Amino acid sequence: MNPEAKVRPSWVDFHCHLDLYPDHADIIEECDREKVATLAVTTTPKAWQRNHQLASGSQMVRAGLGLHPQLICERASEIALFEKLLENTRYVGEVGLDAGPRHYRSFEEQERIFARILRACDEQGSKILTIHSIRAASKVLDHLEQHLSPTGVKCVLHWFTGTNAEAKRAIEYGCYFSINSEMLRNPKHRALVAKLPLDRLLTETDGPFVKNNARPLRPKDVQATVTELADIHSMPSAQMAKYVLENLRSLLI
Repeated sequence: MNPEAKVRPSWVDFHCHLDLYPDHADIIEECDREKVATLAVTTTPKAWQRNHQLASGSQMVRAGLGLHPQLICERASEIALFEKLLENTRYVGEVGLDAGPRHYRSFEEQERIFARILRACDEQGSKILTIHSIRAASKVLDHLEQHLSPTGVKCVLHWFTGTNAEAKRAIEYGCYFSINSEMLRNPKHRALVAKLPLDRLLTETDGPFVKNNARPLRPKDVQATVTELADIHSMPSAQMAKYVLENLRSLLI
């Protein structure tokens, strides 16, 4: 996922759980073959080393260092390992906050951990974060504004389902948005996506959690999302694909 790489990507999957597929190594090879620049997010710091090792020979795949908010109840102590490993990667994810009913009881602890993650990223600089924000977009933005310097760390809101006002605030902050096909099946979320600036859009699968006819999406399936985004914006798919690739380039430089 190097903007200066000799082999340029054709597609972007900026949020995919590659280590949750049974054919992890094969899917990395598929990303290279199909030229899909893919961010392999992790849910715990303990998973990062193996993901990084498998992606180290890939031109298209990079591993993100994560500590998923839904796992904070059981994994909060892994923040020390997260901080230890952080210097080894530019990519951070999946991190963030989840105020959904199943995870709200840990929300205070989620905020504490998220604040530590952001402060550590800010201290090192040049990090790129993919951020979970279920029912917590305003709180996520509060933390970004409080714990990050104006420049140095770039943020991508993964599967963003906030309000129009929260989207406006995120745009003004400088966030990018990664869009998946499941989002576009919901009329409310589709209408929100239509209002997002073209120069902030990326694509993702969030595979294997997102499925098509019970089949987990793979990174190459972002092509269908690009087509849907093109339809929303009344433009050819090839033009939308160029926007997404240019947005990735802007994010990485």
